[in-house]
Amino acid sequence: MSKLILTQEVTGLGAAGDVVEVKNGYARNYLLPRGFALMWTKGGEKQVESIKAARSAREHASLEDAQRQAAALSAKPVTLTVKAGGSGRLFGTIKADDVAKAVEAAGLGKIDKRKVEIPAHIKSVGSYQANVRLHEDVAAVIDLDVVAS
Repeated sequence: MSKLILTQEVTGLGAAGDVVEVKNGYARNYLLPRGFALMWTKGGEKQVESIKAARSAREHASLEDAQRQAAALSAKPVTLTVKAGGSGRLFGTIKADDVAKAVEAAGLGKIDKRKVEIPAHIKSVGSYQANVRLHEDVAAVIDLDVVAS
């Protein structure tokens, strides 16, 4: 087992700044190469504090703010206008960054692209859903309408 410090939130494992123990292969082949974690050292405690401070600055100030934004996100669908072929197939795919920018353009507030989870690849026009973790206790489901430009 490897002891690591997470630098980003990893679904099912922990949030940035958490110290976790994972199997060696998972650490060596997935977390470390993608920059999701650092090896834990005694000097790493300083890094943990700075990572947690940065995370708290990015998160919502309070639970009420997160709940308010979750209600706003769930109430209104977000429209994404993208290039598509004649059959409705997209030139590329919808990414979390695209969803975050569309939410901000729709006037529903600013969300961090790292908090957006798209359950399946979006490669054609239609209606989809995405999950957003606004706070540790608050998650919202966004209805996405993908339309061709």
